[in-house]
Amino acid sequence: MTNVLAGQEIAQRISQAFPQAVIESGGGSAVIRAEDLVKVVEFLKNDPAQSYNYLTDLTSVDYQNYFEVVYRLSSLERNTMLVLKVRCYDRDNPALPSITSLYRGADLMEREVFDLMGIKFAGHPNPERIFLWEGFQGHPLRKDYL
Repeated sequence: MTNVLAGQEIAQRISQAFPQAVIESGGGSAVIRAEDLVKVVEFLKNDPAQSYNYLTDLTSVDYQNYFEVVYRLSSLERNTMLVLKVRCYDRDNPALPSITSLYRGADLMEREVFDLMGIKFAGHPNPERIFLWEGFQGHPLRKDYL
């Protein structure tokens, strides 16, 4: 069975390398600043003491005041998993940096989040809809979608 790291432990590991990156932590996750996303994920993947070499899932949640993108990373070597969250407060033009350069599997996951929630991923190699047709108006998983 995979061990899930507690939010405090995740925050401690990240804060040792990037003291300003963690906004809050608790339960089973840590919330990090959007501008630190790529370097934090790169650290978690490439640091030998971490080795989070597998992107298990990438999804998003609409909390009406902001969007939250949730990343589940797994270390196959250590049999552990952690959850990172990043918030987008701009509902008109939500955007985060892409992590496709670190995990090829993020390609389809980021496209799904863009298609259904409207969150753009800067630097994504193919930022097109994946489920809905070009010209479809809106993003159907947003709470304000009619």
